[in-house]
Amino acid sequence: MKALKCRECGREYPLTANHVCEFDFGPLEVVYDYDRIRKSFNRQAILARPQTMWRYRELLPVAHEPTVGFQVGFTPLVKADRLARALGIRELWIKNDTVNYPTLSFKDRVVSVALSRAKELGFTTVACASTGNLANSVAANAAAAGLKAYVFIPADLEPGKIVNSLIYGAQVVGIKGHYDEVNRLCAEIAGKYGWAFVNVNMRPYYAEGSKSMGFEIVEQLGWRIPKHTVVCMASGSLLTKIHKSYQEFIKLGLAGETDYHIHGAQATGCSPISTAQKAGLDFFKPVKPNTIAKSLAIGTPADGFYALKVLKETGGSADDVTDDEIREAIKLLAEHEGIFAETAGGVTVGVARKLIADGKISAKDSAVLCVTGNGLKTLDAVNGHCGHPREIKPSLREFEALLAAEDHSLLNA
Repeated sequence: MKALKCRECGREYPLTANHVCEFDFGPLEVVYDYDRIRKSFNRQAILARPQTMWRYRELLPVAHEPTVGFQVGFTPLVKADRLARALGIRELWIKNDTVNYPTLSFKDRVVSVALSRAKELGFTTVACASTGNLANSVAANAAAAGLKAYVFIPADLEPGKIVNSLIYGAQVVGIKGHYDEVNRLCAEIAGKYGWAFVNVNMRPYYAEGSKSMGFEIVEQLGWRIPKHTVVCMASGSLLTKIHKSYQEFIKLGLAGETDYHIHGAQATGCSPISTAQKAGLDFFKPVKPNTIAKSLAIGTPADGFYALKVLKETGGSADDVTDDEIREAIKLLAEHEGIFAETAGGVTVGVARKLIADGKISAKDSAVLCVTGNGLKTLDAVNGHCGHPREIKPSLREFEALLAAEDHSLLNA
């Protein structure tokens, strides 16, 4: 790391717990000494390291060895041949963060970075504003690191995600309002109490953790950048950081220059970024969320403007899907690849399906879909929408009658 730098005016700041420029209120971002990194960071060095996200530590914002989340990352990149046929594309890959450690979502990446840096800066209490997955990860990783944790969530979150925060002993505070209201309150609390809020005053470090997903994709594809990458968007940060990861690997000679496209996926009930992109705008209009994809329900996305820039720069597209289309896509992924994704994953698959059908992703190309969280966290969204078990007595005759009825229905289908 060299400094924190304003993404608008370019002013640089010390590497402290700071996230906004005091001159124009632009967001701060970590910048690196690439010349120094280039001297020792190469494919051979990476391949000799443990298979976690920390194999790319020179490009992650910690000053020393990480102290939180040693086993996070390097999740599978699954070649999804059956789903590729169903969506009508030549080659398809799933970056499967449904099995990330320890809380089964990509948020473990950003949190391990943020908490490692928070410990370096001397914090003992960490906190976050969250739509669910971030709360789970902060609670779990703080418990493992011996840090006190407060997590602030909309009070109407999925019960599974609430329990998944409470179980680790974190102080869970439900706010009677939507995420943007939770976030505003957290900005006030961060200013008054001086805690390390991972997505407020620690945001420049936190956001960089998302790059590890992009680094892994490139390495797992044999050091090449995919032609198309489809990423779900809440704040828009993940999409921008995957783009940054591809650019950094090109800059360091770890991947070749190539023409690639990054596409964004949102839920129709909360689609400020995709609505703006489809209208050809470089700004978005805030919305009030109304979708089953609660992990993406951010009506005023902090990185929405920058996500729109990446979509434009890479020639990518954005689209959105309804609640019914989200459920259908969750089932499609599960039935074809045995991967049970939460609603955000359904958004990614559903939008990829649309982009392929519309020709915005060519059927002759290859694509990577970023699936960011596990379906066990959002059971309520699909409960009652994926059939019911058929009950019989413990009798072979009844089972054979069941099979005969199935065969009859197939013949008449």
